[in-house]
Amino acid sequence: MKIPMSEPDITAVEREAVAAVLETPTLALGPRLVGFEERLASYVGARHAIGVSSGTAGLHLCVLAAGVEPNDLVITSPFSFVASANCILYAGARPVFVDVDPDTLTLDPDAVARCVARLDRSPHRGRLRALLPVHVFGHAAEMGSLLVVAERYGLAVIEDACEAIGAEYCGRPVGSIGDAGVFAFYPNKQMTTGEGGMIVTDDDAWDPLFRSLRNQGRDVFDAWLTHSRLGYNYRLSELAAALGEAQLGRLDGILARRERVAGWYAARLGDCEGITLPARAWWATRISWFVYVVRLRVAGDRDRVMRGLERRGIPARPYFPPIHLQPFYRARFDHRPGEFPVAEAAGASCLALPFFAGMREEQVDAVCGALHEVLVERAPVRRAFA
Repeated sequence: MKIPMSEPDITAVEREAVAAVLETPTLALGPRLVGFEERLASYVGARHAIGVSSGTAGLHLCVLAAGVEPNDLVITSPFSFVASANCILYAGARPVFVDVDPDTLTLDPDAVARCVARLDRSPHRGRLRALLPVHVFGHAAEMGSLLVVAERYGLAVIEDACEAIGAEYCGRPVGSIGDAGVFAFYPNKQMTTGEGGMIVTDDDAWDPLFRSLRNQGRDVFDAWLTHSRLGYNYRLSELAAALGEAQLGRLDGILARRERVAGWYAARLGDCEGITLPARAWWATRISWFVYVVRLRVAGDRDRVMRGLERRGIPARPYFPPIHLQPFYRARFDHRPGEFPVAEAAGASCLALPFFAGMREEQVDAVCGALHEVLVERAPVRRAFA
């Protein structure tokens, strides 16, 4: 049985939507993009939505809109995909990592509060401008406590919701809680545009700024080839927008199927002594399952388990290697192991299993059966000979 790591949920609805665009002369900045933006804004309850070429591009523009400048500081998580920290570097600023909650693997609000207070007393460390929490694996960060800290110190809040379209914090859609939020639509995400992303915000001044920045700095009132500011080519094409709008119309069904697959995994792995299943905090009123990640309880066992699954034809991936220990970040900022022990322990033990909306129950059975087998395996005992 061949089981992919992930697979987009594409139907005739999406194919027809994309084909219809090709029957028109407009392939960029047209009605499909407007429709996709309006529909997504409505879905998450935001006043504005701005389509961009990727989630990374969206985060970059949010950092710029928040007024982050060279040598400023932005607090974020070390346990995430590297883009959530890279976007800070694009502005010439520095990411300040804070460790994560041991259960949810999202930013620890108490640790954030302590870090902000320390930085506030250290004027030589740079100006702290923003918080950038990450809704990891589709589980909402504890936004209420983070917003209290941000309000006290006058910090912008940028939600990295790139893995979390459809997730909710205390009944509120993630992305719509901070000053701005960003979703991403890579093929392994809950919904896809192939490549692409979307910024959402209630800030009436940020909306035209985002639209200008994504289009080479051209404002809506600018003449043709007139550019009011430094901008970027971060546009989302009409083809991608058509695909996204079709996906968004089916999103609740897609999320329900992903939740069903997560339920199959939980039922089959709940009694497995060697792993810990994904946690769910009280505030996560809806998890938007991006991946299904288990944690191995035996230190250093993850690579052995991955190899064992691979021998049985089952793909698996480590999620996530901590950002501060990535080669670039170690070389540039002199980060070392031990700085963020919770994130590092998670990075060494988390294992993503095959997961997608169209996954069949027998495929889940095959993955879980293989995982049970591998977990009870032991390395052969080497005998010493005289």
